[in-house]
Amino acid sequence: MAKKLIVQKFGGSSVANVERIQNVAKRVIGYKKEGHDLVVVVSAMADTTDELLELANQINPEPEEREMDMLLSTGEQISVALLAMAIHKLGFEAISFTGAQVGIITDANYTKARIIKINAERIREQIKRGRIVIVAGFQGVTMDHNITTLGRGGSDLTAVALATALQANECEIYTDVEGIYSTDPRIEPRAKKLKAITFDEMLEMASLGAQVMQARSIEVAKKFNVPLHVRSSISTNPGTMIVKEVNRMEEALITGVTLNKNEAKITVCDVPDKPGVAADLFQNLSDGGVNVDMIVQNVSHTKKTDISFTVGKAQCAKAVKLTQKIASDIGAGDVVLDDDISRVGIVGIGMKSHPGVAAKMFGTLADNKINIEMISTSDISISCIIKKKFGETAVKMLHKEFGLG
Repeated sequence: MAKKLIVQKFGGSSVANVERIQNVAKRVIGYKKEGHDLVVVVSAMADTTDELLELANQINPEPEEREMDMLLSTGEQISVALLAMAIHKLGFEAISFTGAQVGIITDANYTKARIIKINAERIREQIKRGRIVIVAGFQGVTMDHNITTLGRGGSDLTAVALATALQANECEIYTDVEGIYSTDPRIEPRAKKLKAITFDEMLEMASLGAQVMQARSIEVAKKFNVPLHVRSSISTNPGTMIVKEVNRMEEALITGVTLNKNEAKITVCDVPDKPGVAADLFQNLSDGGVNVDMIVQNVSHTKKTDISFTVGKAQCAKAVKLTQKIASDIGAGDVVLDDDISRVGIVGIGMKSHPGVAAKMFGTLADNKINIEMISTSDISISCIIKKKFGETAVKMLHKEFGLG
């Protein structure tokens, strides 16, 4: 068997406790015994990040983002050290590093930093010595030595970026499920595992709320054409390949159904209907580091209009605060927050060549008495904002209607 350089990423559920960390150590060593070089990216132990967030919230509900990164980066540091210890115990050489120690340089956009470059010399040096290199996911460092984090699910991005920088032969993403499914199997038990999916489809699914992969990591994998193998850390079964193109005899109409419960809708009432107002609103939100997703502006009949948009729940407090200030500055009315929503979406490259997909989706929701509040479309996806209580029902009905079971 030819020697390979393999980057592996293990998520929080894969290192949730001592037993699972020991299982990961055995799995990694199995590859080492076959003669391969290993770089292992590890997330924080399951629930650690949430516990740290809760601690921060008890101290200060609106903490400085720099200090949040300082706090949250500690979770991965625990995991990498414990995994290195587990590998040592089994008689193999390993060394653990933080993102800063392996030269993952980022911008200073705290809590969602972007990677500028990776100086991978330290990793290469340790590989030459025959060691398994274990890297803390989700984190980097600025040029002036401040610790940053890469956003929720950022360990995926660490793995893909390292695979690119090291020109790895393979990049494996280990998780608590056996691959990518047509929908979340915890919601719909009849969901089927996909053998392969394109970068474009996976990017849409991740952007719309599928939590198996971070959207930014898929963007990087697509840009540098890094095939990804998403598989289970418990089973040895093949998982799902995420690749540039999938050879399907006849393009499936829909590949998957997604659900995102982590969004909120903000509505600015009685906005003066004149040029430049929407630009001011969204420029200010952008300058404040708020990512806006769906936007709907009602048609004006009274020289006033309402503008609604969605943001991630993590940015809710900041978005409302900024929006209230902007609304006051432009002479608009109330700012209304609705965090009782979810977004349901359908994704599939086959949609490009099949008319009537949107009508079928909207009809299915209507038949189940589910009201649509906002709609967003792309070439290969359609998503709707609905009330949160209908989210899982909508997923099941659409999964059935499009024959994905």
